[in-house]
Amino acid sequence: QVQLVESGGGLVQAGGSLRLSCAASGRTFSRYAMAWFRQAPGKEREFVVAISWNGGTTYYADSVKGRFTISRDNANNTVFLQMNSLKPEDTAVYYCAADRENPSLDGSTWSEGIRYDYWGQGTQVTVSS
Repeated sequence: QVQLVESGGGLVQAGGSLRLSCAASGRTFSRYAMAWFRQAPGKEREFVVAISWNGGTTYYADSVKGRFTISRDNANNTVFLQMNSLKPEDTAVYYCAADRENPSLDGSTWSEGIRYDYWGQGTQVTVSS
């Protein structure tokens, strides 16, 4: 069992930056692929970015490429999401998620939420115009 706790959300003006963190419990964090998803009010949850168990592979949604960066610190059981050049359309609750079955992000299903076994409670990001 893995518990995930997100932090770092808040209110920021357009063009600003935020850094989200996701702290994981347990000793098997390094065996999981990790991802961030987000859900805006009235919209479906959408994939943002994923990172393989060793950080060697990452995938980004087109909407955040060049602005967001995912990284992980396996020694401290934490994954980060650096968000720069934020836009009002980035406003959402951001969730981190862990996938134990596909740590290397093989195949093409890493953007599907159903793949992920564990989820955090989410952290609100609000970008004002």
